[in-house]
Amino acid sequence: MEEITAIILGGGRGTRLFPLTRSRSKPAVPLAGNYRLIDVPVSNCINSEIERIYVLTQFNSASLNQHISRTYRFDTFSSGFVEILAAEQTLVSTGWFQGTADAVRRAIPHLSGGPSRDVLILSGDHLYRMDYREFARAHRERDADISIAVSPVNASRAPAFGILRADDGGWITEFREKPRGANLLKMKTDTRGLGLSAAEARRRPYLGSMGIYLFKLDVLKKVLQDNPDIIDFAKQLIPQALDAGKVGAYLYNGYWEDIGTIKSFYDAHMDLISIEPKFNLFDASFPLYTHPRFLPGSKVNRGDVSRSVLNAGCIIDRAVIKKSIIGLRSVIGAGATIENSLVMGADAYDPPGAASKNKPRMGIGPGTFIRRAIIDTNVRIGRKVVLRNIKKYRNHDDPDGRIYVRDGIIVIPKGTVIKDGTKF
Repeated sequence: MEEITAIILGGGRGTRLFPLTRSRSKPAVPLAGNYRLIDVPVSNCINSEIERIYVLTQFNSASLNQHISRTYRFDTFSSGFVEILAAEQTLVSTGWFQGTADAVRRAIPHLSGGPSRDVLILSGDHLYRMDYREFARAHRERDADISIAVSPVNASRAPAFGILRADDGGWITEFREKPRGANLLKMKTDTRGLGLSAAEARRRPYLGSMGIYLFKLDVLKKVLQDNPDIIDFAKQLIPQALDAGKVGAYLYNGYWEDIGTIKSFYDAHMDLISIEPKFNLFDASFPLYTHPRFLPGSKVNRGDVSRSVLNAGCIIDRAVIKKSIIGLRSVIGAGATIENSLVMGADAYDPPGAASKNKPRMGIGPGTFIRRAIIDTNVRIGRKVVLRNIKKYRNHDDPDGRIYVRDGIIVIPKGTVIKDGTKF
């Protein structure tokens, strides 16, 4: 797979994941209390023997740079790398990336002169496990100029996707962004030709674009150079590419979830703690890599923990934890209750005596109650705090930036301090 170079699109400001992206880029957002979103596509690449990887980003990239530099170090005798390509000023370009296609256009010079024959374009905010070797094999066997990974979806989910229509040979003939009504009905594909059973083909007759593309390098260069006004992949480049060459559909029938919104991010995490999660973190044959930490196992002095994931280095004292994910180095005080929540943990432990009247200890204070919430990293929540959306907000922004609600889910941003006795 040395002839494939991967480009991971880090996205722009990440507004749909705000406030988790308030101080970091979208690919750097923590996942499952132990990983980062960027670890998903990078791990898929490494497991697929693709070791030339660029990550394109331009907003709040410091923590992402740090994570990648600490985590992905190939040996001295390997040509593999994971590198950040941030927006940069050159003699021909002096501004920021204008969109996903523009970002790739400006990365093209970095691909020239190397062994790249094909370019794999990936997104940095999806949760899935895919062997790209099978994708590449299908791409080359049919001699496609461009291949697009597609997920079969039903009529209720289709309007949330870019929908592709393919002929009996699996060649894509049309693309529509989030079609509805009569426009959606026109986009049906007989997915039996792509490998689904007759029953599944009837249930899921639409091909949703996964935002995963495999291009011949020369085709990608030509499309981008011939169309300098194109700045977006999904809305502009793909429709243009249908006229530029042979575009094939590659059907992926496994679990795949776009976790680019607070609700989808939360829902995906709640699925991780189900009895049989759709995404299996325990699959040793196709692991999810991340920065190694040298932490002790979690310590539970006493407590009631059910249907939950406890990451390394936690200290839990007589707490009740139900259907929740507890991140690295989380300290949870006596009598605290956490339900249906994601607690992302901390980057370090508090030294002795760090707490004060106006600055609680790092972690969750004694007697605190939290339900249906995302608690970002390095948050200090005091004693007897209640976070359960008492006023049942659907969406809410706290004036002082401490507490947010998105789709009924409470979000406490990174580094926030919640004082003793706060009720929300």
